[in-house]
Amino acid sequence: MVRTSNQLRLHPALAEIGWTGVIDGFNEATRSKDQFVSEPTLITTNGTILAGFGRWRLALFDDRHEINCIEYSLSEEEALQFIISHHQPQSGWNKYIRICLTLKLEPYFQQRARDNMRAGGKYKGLANLPEAQHINVRQEIARVAGVGARSVSNIKTIREIAHPRLEEALRDGTLTIDRAIQFCKLPRAEQLEQFIRYSEERATNRVIRRTIARPKEEKASLDVVAVLDALRRQEVRQPGSVEVRVGRHKRTIVLISQDLSAGPHSQKELQLT
Repeated sequence: MVRTSNQLRLHPALAEIGWTGVIDGFNEATRSKDQFVSEPTLITTNGTILAGFGRWRLALFDDRHEINCIEYSLSEEEALQFIISHHQPQSGWNKYIRICLTLKLEPYFQQRARDNMRAGGKYKGLANLPEAQHINVRQEIARVAGVGARSVSNIKTIREIAHPRLEEALRDGTLTIDRAIQFCKLPRAEQLEQFIRYSEERATNRVIRRTIARPKEEKASLDVVAVLDALRRQEVRQPGSVEVRVGRHKRTIVLISQDLSAGPHSQKELQLT
């Protein structure tokens, strides 16, 4: 069937978490424009997009009013489960994103658990679910998100106490859930400080790994003794400008900033003329 582009919409859960995967889909659709235009977009009867976000965005961008669609009769909750399951293998839909989306279904799963208890005659007007049912709800969330139950608990903790910058990093995949939960043991201000240090160390380690991986015939262009002496002199001139960190590598590698190597004193001392 054919729908107009303005009849389609994102699932509310995607908009609520500020999911940018729609933009990634648009970029992919743009790169393979002819192929994507011909493929149908999967939607529900009320116009919620299930798959084909990029094709929808591309249609809006190109001012195309008609989109080929395949329609499914699904509720909002069923639609969200379809979206999560369908996109799980795709890059960008990481554990954090999937868990956050699935947590939107928590009230739905809780109500379903209550209904099951009523049907079994075990629910006697209790205001809250018993602990066993809470565990079942968490397991259902984990199943839909394609993760372990422990990850669901960790994300709930993270969303309560984590610094917003940590959540941004989880969303874009530059921080793991396990590492984030370690940061969450610290006060918020320290979380940010430790995360910045962690990010700097990761970037440094990438440079070190590339350096170690170079062919052995590539010799360092600087004399080690001259470098160490230049760093000592630099620290004397500007205390605090040289920082020493302990790494886990078997070799000792000295990284020099571009600003330092470009300085007139360093160029002379390191013979960078």
